[in-house]
Amino acid sequence: MESPISLRVDGQVRSLSVDTRTTLLDALREELGVTSPKKGCDHGQCGACTVLLNGRRATTCLALAVAHDEAELTTAEGLANGEELGAVQQAFLDHDGFQCGYCTPGQICSAVGMLDEVKAGWPSHVTEDLTGEVELDDEEIRERMSGNLCRCGAYVDIVAAIREIAP
Repeated sequence: MESPISLRVDGQVRSLSVDTRTTLLDALREELGVTSPKKGCDHGQCGACTVLLNGRRATTCLALAVAHDEAELTTAEGLANGEELGAVQQAFLDHDGFQCGYCTPGQICSAVGMLDEVKAGWPSHVTEDLTGEVELDDEEIRERMSGNLCRCGAYVDIVAAIREIAP
């Protein structure tokens, strides 16, 4: 059964008709040609498909497209301002926070979402003081980014990139 939906992807409204079983990842990649989110594990374990969904990071391989009609999605491509890279994108470049690059779009979107969570004061599993400001040290960054895997092992540089732009 097909269902019409509308998504705002990287600022552009896109209308499409999808099978009700279609994931948001497949709708983006197969129907709309948005290839920034990657299909890694297809089980929500690797984070390669991470985008910002209504401003919050989400794994698109676990989300049904029909459940997100009229949602706003920002991919790694949508974080740039024209030809000018976003702060997280630039930091990843400056610190070589990638190797093969397959996980990089998901890592970048997750980092942007994570930094927003920190600004909002959300604690993580390793946050020492639950009543004060979150101090974004390396342990805190690693914990908050633990849902995004890098098969190449660029973690040291990913942490350094995020640390550079952390509040």
